[in-house]
Amino acid sequence: MVPVLALVLACAPKQAPEPAATPTDPVPPVAAEKPHTHTEHGVERADPYYWLRHKEGPEVIAYVEAENAYTEAMDAHAAPFRQALFDEMLARIQEDDADVPWADGDHLYYARTEAGKNYEIWCRKPIADGAAAVEQVKLDENVRAQGLDYYDLGAWEVSPDGRLLAVAEDTDGDEIYTIRFLDLASGELLDDVLEHTTATLTWANDSATLFYTSLDDALRPDALWRHSLGVPQQGDVLIHREADERFWTTVWRTRSDGYLVHGLFSSITSELRVLDADTPDRPFRTLTPRHQGMAYTLAHRGEHFYLRTNDCDDEAGEHTDCALNYKVVRTPVDGTDRSTWEEVIPHRDDVTLEGLDTFAGHLVVHERAGGVVQLRVRDLASGEDHLVAMPEDAYEIWDEPNAVFEATDLRFGYSSMITPESTFAWDMATQERTLLEEKAVLGGYDKAAYTTARLWATAPDGVQVPVTVVHRADLALDGTAPLILTGYGAYGEPYDPYFTVTRLPLLDRGVVFAIAHIRGGGDMGRGWYEDGKYLQKQNTFTDFIACTELLVAEGYAHPDRVATYGGSAGGLLMGAVLNQRPDLWAGVVAQVPFVDVVTTMLDEDIPLTAIEWEEWGNPDDEVYFDYMLAYSPYDNVTAQDYPPLLITSGLNDPRVQYWEPTKWAARLRATKTDDNVLLLKTNMGAGHAGASGRYGYLEDKAYEWAFLLESVGITE
Repeated sequence: MVPVLALVLACAPKQAPEPAATPTDPVPPVAAEKPHTHTEHGVERADPYYWLRHKEGPEVIAYVEAENAYTEAMDAHAAPFRQALFDEMLARIQEDDADVPWADGDHLYYARTEAGKNYEIWCRKPIADGAAAVEQVKLDENVRAQGLDYYDLGAWEVSPDGRLLAVAEDTDGDEIYTIRFLDLASGELLDDVLEHTTATLTWANDSATLFYTSLDDALRPDALWRHSLGVPQQGDVLIHREADERFWTTVWRTRSDGYLVHGLFSSITSELRVLDADTPDRPFRTLTPRHQGMAYTLAHRGEHFYLRTNDCDDEAGEHTDCALNYKVVRTPVDGTDRSTWEEVIPHRDDVTLEGLDTFAGHLVVHERAGGVVQLRVRDLASGEDHLVAMPEDAYEIWDEPNAVFEATDLRFGYSSMITPESTFAWDMATQERTLLEEKAVLGGYDKAAYTTARLWATAPDGVQVPVTVVHRADLALDGTAPLILTGYGAYGEPYDPYFTVTRLPLLDRGVVFAIAHIRGGGDMGRGWYEDGKYLQKQNTFTDFIACTELLVAEGYAHPDRVATYGGSAGGLLMGAVLNQRPDLWAGVVAQVPFVDVVTTMLDEDIPLTAIEWEEWGNPDDEVYFDYMLAYSPYDNVTAQDYPPLLITSGLNDPRVQYWEPTKWAARLRATKTDDNVLLLKTNMGAGHAGASGRYGYLEDKAYEWAFLLESVGITE
């Protein structure tokens, strides 16, 4: 990548008799190599960049800043292109906008945005005043963020009596929150301040008691507390501190407002404790004790809890994981024994139950079948089921606020690769769908100008892996187009087809965009996840490679014009496929990539490590160590050619510590055999999610798009 000035001078006529000076490309920083060796299970691993984990050392910050300066210099030529992309994306967004209001108690609530302001403004209006209702701004994030480089409103909840607002705020991206309380009548902050918390909080029904969770030294949400308004935090009551480092704790109030639920979760096991929301001073009661591998969640209605669970009994009465795709049971609210469980929806081999919710008259279940999510509604009076009709075959849906327990209309969000974000209401009694809003896309967007399709790639073990593509309808699929592919493949999280205006600048430049629904995610159900974790993780990477090869073979892309990106666990994906098949990619963006897998998973002092053992495996076990070492991107950098690579990082990131991408960049720079550009861009004031605010997000996206587009030959 040559700066524009160098190109201009190189092409200018020579001046005699004195030759013009020729500027040189910026020189990349070189990280010092300091001997450090890890030894586990008789295996020695050299780690000469281990010293980069000591953030307090001035040489570490100096090196990170040097990488940033190099990146800025090398990418200076693309600044006009980045600005053009930013302007195009912003021009598609209705900057002055408001969400569809939702009812809760005596008010309608909604969020709105204003042109030129980076953050949302949260508002409400009294329902009783009807059309004449005057807006009340309950929280303006722009005011709260004044003077800050970073701001995240992690959670907010209005007290049941509607008088107070509890908010959890993070001001540097490390995901350590502070909870404050706002009097909604006066607009004044109360004196109560709760430090070092998570973004998890909920009120008891007395509107004077708040339950919240705090963090241990490894930033694990380990403790549940009860706070009484007016009492200093030092006087808060510790409800539970979880000793098992694999578990994290959370709390919520059921939508019926009847119960508080204290959840204790690991990746594969759960335990729920319940408390009548009217009696916050009493102890929580364990609903079903934890049993390794048994997971369950609950919703409340009347005299019953409805449980989504993977548990069942074998002939010996032991808990077993035979309901792989989950089932729904119900139990009396005062039940303490699993013998009271009554099956409501049985386990099915071809349908995964992803979640459930209750209304006064209905049960709503999120299901996934054939790679598509759907909503099943059961009338609890008649016992009859129906599926919510969707307007397209492939899409993404999400929960919208449904705060009124007695309601018969179910609100949900919807989008597809070509349909903008929409809000629907589904009448659970009449089975009629109403479109409440489709987000405006400015600039004359016509969904008919684009087309989407689902393809199936064959993995090396014969499994069929879905790929969703979108492109302009008039694009010739003759094997010459550029393509940008993404994927994730971890934690059982599905990567459903979704719409975003930030993708339009790619499509309108003739780029094919694709999502690989690889194993390790939940795209095809629970089994899809199980086949891409632990000692099956390699399936995630070979699935992604197979998807890439299919897209080229089917004429969706020129083999030399395929770029890719992924973040976090998707950044691990990027690192693994780069080592295994670097020839496939014209350019790669790895966002906050989890790449130093073995070293991180051996270090229990790093935030969240122990929690992750049930996702990746514990390398203290030699079997897992050997398997993880075989794919860990940092440990498998070799002397070969790598494509152009942009690595992003956040200095305050608690999920993927900054040193992982930093060490990876240093090792790649010292080892690879090509002259392709390698850039490390560290946000010095943010964490895992990058820059905060909608404009910060667009700036980050424009930067990454410009890099990927340039790698496939598009520079304007």
